[in-house]
Amino acid sequence: MTDRAATAQACPAHQGRDDRKSGHLADANLRPQPGARVFGSFAAGRDILRSNKMRQGGAASDATDLSNPGDISFFFLDGDLHRKRRAAVAGLFAPKTIVTRHKAVMDRTMDVIVADLRRRGSAPLDELSWHMAVDVAAEIIGLTDSDSNANLAERVRSVLDSSATRKPGWLGNLVFNAKMLIRAGRFYKHDMVPAIAARRVTPKDDVISYMVQENYSKKGMIMECLSYGGAGMMTTREFIVMCAWHLFEKTELRERFLNGPEEDQFAILEEILRLEPVASLLHRRVAEDAEIGQAGAVKSGELLAISIRAANADETITGACPYELDPDRAKRMKVVGPYMSFGDGPHRCPGAQVALHETRVFLDRMFRLPGIRLVSEPKVSWNAFIQGYELRGAVITCDPA
Repeated sequence: MTDRAATAQACPAHQGRDDRKSGHLADANLRPQPGARVFGSFAAGRDILRSNKMRQGGAASDATDLSNPGDISFFFLDGDLHRKRRAAVAGLFAPKTIVTRHKAVMDRTMDVIVADLRRRGSAPLDELSWHMAVDVAAEIIGLTDSDSNANLAERVRSVLDSSATRKPGWLGNLVFNAKMLIRAGRFYKHDMVPAIAARRVTPKDDVISYMVQENYSKKGMIMECLSYGGAGMMTTREFIVMCAWHLFEKTELRERFLNGPEEDQFAILEEILRLEPVASLLHRRVAEDAEIGQAGAVKSGELLAISIRAANADETITGACPYELDPDRAKRMKVVGPYMSFGDGPHRCPGAQVALHETRVFLDRMFRLPGIRLVSEPKVSWNAFIQGYELRGAVITCDPA
């Protein structure tokens, strides 16, 4: 018997084992930008993302005017400007800050969520995860002077969710831009203006205070806040719901999560994220001809697409059974738990640890509620604009207080 045949017999993945809930939808809908060369190898993807010969790529990046960096988000910048902006707020995402500052926000938010859920008896899971994601991100950004957190959450949602209903073509772009102008204007007036005014008087350790200090333009402030908001709110909302869905369904995994140490809890969450990355594609534009490690020769101006899902299932780095949910995989393979799910290189998601911590806090508290159960599974849909899944319609119940 060949080694490959022996592996196929031993590995349930070769017999149809696939623990992913978003896999088939992603396989059917994943669309790299036109003309992009796609890489699915973990090693090649990592080399591309870490290379200084790359620039942000894709439709939004290519359409962004880089001539005035003060008017655009750090997300679209590269090189020294990008490093400077990230370094200026890096402390907000440091492990010590998460434990000494953000954890308190997470705990307070969960107190409110748990009390409200026990009073109501049931609630949409994505509504609760959105509450957590908005509160934590708002603290980091500095959006803490709005008329209410609920109104802030709704205004942010209206801006960020606009992409889900965006239609292709010039008319679709026209409608989208008109909606964004109105919604972003409302967000700026009611949430950003009071926060900016407060920080001019009393600066704090948050993103808005830094932008005030650096005299960002109005447009630059809006873009930066929405970039942090999109990264910290939209993706975390989906991640929490996805992890909860897996834990509701898998009793042994849920018991391990509730009875194990934090290290075990994070291993479970990271393995779910490896299987179900919220972002599925990353694009890079080649700045100059080069040889990029495992990616090989690339040409100046070429557009490259890294498939996060393919990289996360590359058996050279995952080992056998890449679609099986195995929390011990990363430790066994001696790799970083979420694999490529938070990206890599200079643009790796700065809030990765924040997202993992708030997801852990949310699920740990929720699953300890008496009578907690999932009465309606989420419907998985695809957001073509951001190339990622969305989970809506999950309803949870618990025993009333």
